[in-house]
Amino acid sequence: MDAGAIGTVEELEALYGKPGQTSIVKEIDHIIPAYAAFIEASPFVSLATAGPEGLDCSPRGDKPGFVRIHDPRTLMMPDRRGNNRIDSLRNIVRDGRVGLLFLVPGSGTTLRVNGRAHLSADLELCASFAIEEKAPRSVIVIRVESVYFQCARAIHRSKLWEREAQVEPALLPTPGDILGELSRGDIDGKSYDEEWPGRAAKTMW
Repeated sequence: MDAGAIGTVEELEALYGKPGQTSIVKEIDHIIPAYAAFIEASPFVSLATAGPEGLDCSPRGDKPGFVRIHDPRTLMMPDRRGNNRIDSLRNIVRDGRVGLLFLVPGSGTTLRVNGRAHLSADLELCASFAIEEKAPRSVIVIRVESVYFQCARAIHRSKLWEREAQVEPALLPTPGDILGELSRGDIDGKSYDEEWPGRAAKTMW
C-alpha cells in the first residue's frame, strides 16, 4: 500500500491550500463573448462522458466553430462519421454528464465546459450541420452548467504547438501495426494502413 496515499478531501486541501481569486472568478454558468471567441475559433475538443461501464474521453475535430453556440446556456455539436463504437453517445443517453476541453491551435489558453447533454436526431437540426450535403446522424445538445478558461501552463510545458516538440510519425506504430498485433495477424496491418486514406476520404463528414 502507498504510505503517502491521500485518503480525504481535507488531506488534499491541506496539501494544496486554497485556490486564488482568479481561479474562482473565472468560472460562470453561461457563455460570455470572451468565452464564445474560443469556442468559435476551436477546431478540436475533447469530450468526456460517464456511464455504467466507466468513463470515456473522445476527440472531436471539425472546421473551426463546429460547436455551435445556440444561446449562452446551450451548445450544439454534430456527431460526424466515425467507427460506430458510439461509446460517448451511449454514455450521454444513459447519464448525460459531459465535460469539454476546447483547444485552439497556437493558443496556450484552453476552455472547459461542464454540463448535461442529450442527443437529437431532428432532421432539420441535423441538416443545418451538413457539410458537402452530408448531415450528421445526431447532434449533441449540451446544457452549460459551468464554463471557464484553463491556465496555459500545460500547453507551454508540453510545447504542443512548437515544431521541435512534434514526433515523426515513422517513429510510432501505425494503426495497422497495432491492429495486426492485437488480432494476431487476422487483420493485414499493411493493407489497412494503405487503404485508410481512401476510406477516410469517403467518410470524413
